[in-house]
Amino acid sequence: MAVVTGITFEAGYITIHYDSGAPVQQDVASILRALDIPTGITYSQVSSVTALANLVVILIRTLIDREILSESFLEGGDINLDDIVEAIENMGGDYGDPDLTGSET
Repeated sequence: MAVVTGITFEAGYITIHYDSGAPVQQDVASILRALDIPTGITYSQVSSVTALANLVVILIRTLIDREILSESFLEGGDINLDDIVEAIENMGGDYGDPDLTGSET
């Protein structure tokens, strides 16, 4: 039995590499059905994501204030507070003035 050694992705295709023999390329359209592809999030879910991002802000700011966390994250300090703030803002959150209501301002 051949063992899968890798999977690569190209536009419209998934290629499966084996330890022996030629790679097999599968057309994504033949694998996925329209029902398998999410249509997106609803308007009400967007405000919940923003509220969740702001909840994370409150948690991070509280832990930094209590000196449990510093402004660098991960074991080696690979992520800093600016990276976290950017990710939060990309989700609609606000590090400076977090709002948990989930309503648009």
